[in-house]
Amino acid sequence: MLHDRVLVALDREAGERRSGSGIVIPATAAVGKRLSWGEVSAVGQHVRQVQLGDRVLFDPEDRAEVELSGRDYVLLRERDLHAVAAPRVEAGSTGLYL
Repeated sequence: MLHDRVLVALDREAGERRSGSGIVIPATAAVGKRLSWGEVSAVGQHVRQVQLGDRVLFDPEDRAEVELSGRDYVLLRERDLHAVAAPRVEAGSTGLYL
């Protein structure tokens, strides 16, 4: 990986989802703009906020898709990430992470 690039493995979600109240939403339902979660598989040498294994939130429209060894990945710049969910973050931190 070069510069500020992040390689993210896409989360494979089930076709159907459930709303907070338990209503089943079929995979074919049209929804508004929705962000996606993925797991960081590789990072470039200038990436500062993300580490391997972190879950990141990104806009699926701002991406370049890559297939490596039969698995789908997304190539993003670090600045295109909206949030990071990582187990290393302690309670009471600055709020930069979920």
